[in-house]
Amino acid sequence: MPRPDHNPNHNVERHPPRFDPPTPWRNARGVTLLEMLITVTLILVLASVALPLSRLSEKRQKESVLRATLIEMRNAIDAFKADWDAKRISTVESDADIVNVNTGYPASLQALVEGAPLANSPNKKRIKYLRRIPMDPITRSTEWGTRCYKDGPDVLISCGEDVYDVFTRDDQTGLNGVPYREW
Repeated sequence: MPRPDHNPNHNVERHPPRFDPPTPWRNARGVTLLEMLITVTLILVLASVALPLSRLSEKRQKESVLRATLIEMRNAIDAFKADWDAKRISTVESDADIVNVNTGYPASLQALVEGAPLANSPNKKRIKYLRRIPMDPITRSTEWGTRCYKDGPDVLISCGEDVYDVFTRDDQTGLNGVPYREW
């Protein structure tokens, strides 16, 4: 039993409680290294998934532009040929650089831009089929492969007499498994 006259706190000095002003960092919880590594790993995984999808989307867009460009140029070639067959294009000898008089196809892609002279036009008006030679979205060039009327479908070097068909000069294969040159 404790002695009645003994106070255990008698010799203990009492100090007022210490006042610490609140600081934003004192009670803030820090980010651990493990949390940081998990976050970085998740970001890398998401980026590795998104990057191929963006490349696929970019390739799909280029292919769409290539299809539209080939259609535009082939329609211009067909319109030129139709005008030749309908005798709307002049057959003057000096226009041999515009048209192959044996086939009725344009002599070059540039002939579609410069236009062909209208037959029976006193002021030498020209029919233009393209505003400019379009850029190939795959090669990023205005240089296209062409085929002559007498060339086969697999020929990569034209005979140079006329332009019967156009194709891209790129060796890649499209998303559909067909090489771009065969489009």
